[in-house]
Amino acid sequence: MKWLLSAFALLVLNVAHAEDFVRSHALVMHGEPALAADFSHLPYVNVDAPKQGSVTHEAQGTFDTFNPFIVKGNAAAGVGQIYDTLLTSNNDEAFAQYGLLAKSIDLPADRSWVRFNLRPEARFHDGKPVTAEDVVFTFNLLIEKGAPFYRAYYGSIKEVKAESASSVRFTFADGTNRELPLILGQLPILPKHFWKNHDFSKADLTVPLGSGPYKLGEFDTGRSISYQRVTDYWAKDLPINRGRYNFAEIKYEYYRDSSVALEAFKSGRIDYRIETSAKDWATAYTGPMFDSGKVHTDTLQNENPQGMQGFVFNTRRDLFKQSDVRKAIGLLFDFEWTNEQLFYGAYKRTNSYFAASELASIGLPKGGELALLEPFKKHLPEEVFTQEFTLDKTRGDGNIRPQMREALALLKGAGWSLDKGKLVDANGKQMHIEFLLYQKTFERIVLPYTRNLQKIGISTEVRVVDVSQYVNRVQNFDFDMVVGSFGQSSSPGNEQRDFWGSKAAEHVGSRNIIGVNSPVVDSLIEQIIAADDRQALIDATRALDRVLLWSYYVVPQWHLNAWRVAYWDKLKRPARNPKYALGLDSWWVE
Repeated sequence: MKWLLSAFALLVLNVAHAEDFVRSHALVMHGEPALAADFSHLPYVNVDAPKQGSVTHEAQGTFDTFNPFIVKGNAAAGVGQIYDTLLTSNNDEAFAQYGLLAKSIDLPADRSWVRFNLRPEARFHDGKPVTAEDVVFTFNLLIEKGAPFYRAYYGSIKEVKAESASSVRFTFADGTNRELPLILGQLPILPKHFWKNHDFSKADLTVPLGSGPYKLGEFDTGRSISYQRVTDYWAKDLPINRGRYNFAEIKYEYYRDSSVALEAFKSGRIDYRIETSAKDWATAYTGPMFDSGKVHTDTLQNENPQGMQGFVFNTRRDLFKQSDVRKAIGLLFDFEWTNEQLFYGAYKRTNSYFAASELASIGLPKGGELALLEPFKKHLPEEVFTQEFTLDKTRGDGNIRPQMREALALLKGAGWSLDKGKLVDANGKQMHIEFLLYQKTFERIVLPYTRNLQKIGISTEVRVVDVSQYVNRVQNFDFDMVVGSFGQSSSPGNEQRDFWGSKAAEHVGSRNIIGVNSPVVDSLIEQIIAADDRQALIDATRALDRVLLWSYYVVPQWHLNAWRVAYWDKLKRPARNPKYALGLDSWWVE
């Protein structure tokens, strides 16, 4: 009887423990995963694609390290392909993560912790198993020695613990950060037995060890690098990977100028290209190889939010601390003329940090968005509540005198005045702005803008530097203005801290290159992270978008809801693209 009672008590305890969490094959931000636990493959792949051939991509600049996790150095293109993560994406879903290294995920109702249960067959390329100790080691290593981004991204994690050789648990500071379990799933796992004998903080060419579908092949430092498909890749037959990673070899060739890279593509040295220049797309992709069908040019639509690309102000500079100054400088960018004369009318003006999505602020704030903004009313411009944010439109003929008059009025109110054709401050010092670039082709876009600035007495300089110098200066916030982009997903979250958070503004190497330092922005970011349903996420994101727009932190540029892709006929792609990605990992060579 005692034995039966003890067994019954143990059974009850186990059942109670099992009810403390839900075990699943996938995680989603809101709702349920689209693919059931017994799915056979992703819906957009060709499971019969041959595993063969080589593909060559272009890369910009140079590289001097294989470590993409630290601030130092320029990491080699494509090096992330050698690593596996705990979970991986289905690019048909806005934010869904399916098991890769992790076979299953345990998550309680209050989302105060998450447990990843590793697959016993998971292996590094040297044959050693991927263990919970490797996960713990990786997390601590990135927090202690990785780029500042990781400390911001994983800032709400209180503890990580290996509960067994194949089970690791992350405990959160609270259960309000709904995204944390999913972004932990994106953690690339590094081998403890390898890095304990190497200096992780050095930006050098130590050949790393991974567990992913590719491993490092031959390389010519700063000029080219190749990756070889791992033929005995431990995860090649998992449903999430069927029809993917079909190239036997992936190469990257480095070019310092995109025009040279274009000629390399047309000569057949490069197999595939995403074209970002509207002018080149309209004029350069012509000739016998295009007419004969040897080279394909496709415009592939996508459903991604377009984020924000613009001329970025470094608000750490005294010159740009006043929003009226930033607004005035923005008025002198003639997008309508630029779009017609330089881009063949291809683009739309970006009017949101979450452009082309339901997350973009529209009209006046109302409902949940208004409720989030009202407590900060005295800290925000009155226009946030009374006017819809719009960008000034020019006639497109190059005549921007109305914008010049408005800009001068704003600048006069900020303490600037015209003196013998120069815009000067109270001490007689002329306003001077340096535009820092690393792509010479962008000069043709910046120079008309600087001529408009010069017309109202602003001294300008366009400085084009090599990629290494550019990265170093931007990471150390040593610039006036740069062309910056802030990509967004359909489910924004913790990355917003690194984009706009006050703490990130203080950290060298963070993505808050603007220098946003605002308690209002910080609060709205936390509201986004804590949103417990889709509508709450939309409200908080729209509120953040509205505050950023009315602060005039950037001069918005343009966007296109498509990829312009050119590729040689040897490359084939599935019948359809995923909704939120180009899906290159499912292409193949025929």
